[in-house]
Amino acid sequence: MPKDQLVEHEIVSTELVFKGRIWNVVSEAFRYSDEILVRDFVRHPGAVAVIALNSSNEILMVRQYRHPVRKLLWEIPAGLLDISGESLEQAARRELREETSFDARSLEHLITFHTSPGGNDETITVFLATDLESVNHDFVAEGEESDMLVEWVPFDRALASVLASETQNPSTVVAVLALAQRLK
Repeated sequence: MPKDQLVEHEIVSTELVFKGRIWNVVSEAFRYSDEILVRDFVRHPGAVAVIALNSSNEILMVRQYRHPVRKLLWEIPAGLLDISGESLEQAARRELREETSFDARSLEHLITFHTSPGGNDETITVFLATDLESVNHDFVAEGEESDMLVEWVPFDRALASVLASETQNPSTVVAVLALAQRLK
């Protein structure tokens, strides 16, 4: 069975090329065998995502505008690891609550993946949320989150949409496929 392996190479230099609001671009030189290689990549804080499944076999999805692709995307709730000291599980619960007004009595790790390891270091951890309850919160949505739609979608319909490339958000695609494997 293939398994990714962490390898540490000597970092010769790191230069901040661009400092952004959420992520930065760095240029790093590192020793690889007998040569020094230089790679530019996006340094990202990481994120969590939550695939919430109810007793009717529906998943909770949000529709959000994503400017880089100029689309309204159907996604599972997700967000950045941008609060110091917050665990992955706490971040997942926070994002689920803020984006959908639901909390989960049960939250378990489903899958972890790198979004685009050739160009950034973003890692997303997806949780499966079950035994859901509606909750109140004081989060005020702004920007693209201010007009998000929240909808329960039959899981089979979500899976068909992913397989037809109609739903393209990577967290959603990975989560739906991982959940399909777990449910079979």
